[in-house]
Amino acid sequence: MKIKTVGALILFAASCVSVLSGQDGGKAKGEWLAYIGTYTRPPSQGIYAWRFQAASGKLTPLGLAAETSNPTFLAVDPNQRFLYAANEDKAGTISAFAIDPATGQLKLLNRVPSRGSGPCHVAVDPGGKWVFAANYNSGSVAAFPVREDGTLGEATGFVQHVGSSVNAQRQSGPHAHSANVSPDGRWLLVADLGLDQILSYRVDAVKGTLSAGDPPFTKVAPGSGPRHLAFGRDGRFAYAINEMLSTVTVFRYNSAHGSLDELQTAPVTPEGYTGPKSSAEIAVDPAASSSTARIAGTAPSRYSASMAIKAH
Repeated sequence: MKIKTVGALILFAASCVSVLSGQDGGKAKGEWLAYIGTYTRPPSQGIYAWRFQAASGKLTPLGLAAETSNPTFLAVDPNQRFLYAANEDKAGTISAFAIDPATGQLKLLNRVPSRGSGPCHVAVDPGGKWVFAANYNSGSVAAFPVREDGTLGEATGFVQHVGSSVNAQRQSGPHAHSANVSPDGRWLLVADLGLDQILSYRVDAVKGTLSAGDPPFTKVAPGSGPRHLAFGRDGRFAYAINEMLSTVTVFRYNSAHGSLDELQTAPVTPEGYTGPKSSAEIAVDPAASSSTARIAGTAPSRYSASMAIKAH
């Protein structure tokens, strides 16, 4: 099975991931199962499944796949067997589910405390051994071991962020917004909206602990509010979407130190745009050539932007 990421498509949708439908049958037909996480205010009840046909772009709703509270971000393991959800509640949890590729239904395996409040992002390392979560409200990050049966163990790594930035309303304290795993799985880069920093942690592949990199963080422009981050195809560059200023910051990535060097910051909004600015997501097209890729940024004002990446 293979994984794709597609845009959220229904009201209250917060995150969407997809897996190849029906294993060999799905591969032949080019069909995928798309899972959409939601905020569970009525009528939403949890995670919803859709059947996606890649050739036509058609989406067919399959209904509720799993009832769970505020599953606002989803991630699938590399083998496409398990799905993990960040339950963005005051007492945050991370839920583990088994995927039925034939029906799209999700079976709850277990749920563990996220070690913070309001977990809004979850990621799986390339080897499928660790799950990482960012707790937005409390401004912290945690690592969890993945057992053979897909269940999660208690947190093995935890870091509480401290500090603030220039916007008194939104940046009076730390707000970890995403936990982004490096392509080789050795580093975790955490975008903290409240600090205007992307913090770097070395991942212990055996113990699952997190230790600060050197340097421990990279700053972005004051008031930017970094939210999510995506790596380029070859892993040499990383792209951060800044929620509050609606900009994209381009970095050169040093895999030896897990560090970032800023190369450029560009606006997501078109020239002359005067509407609200609150960018949400960024992705690099995995099908692009090594010299060109596409970035998509989204905002509550319901527009998307794409940018060409020049060869370096």
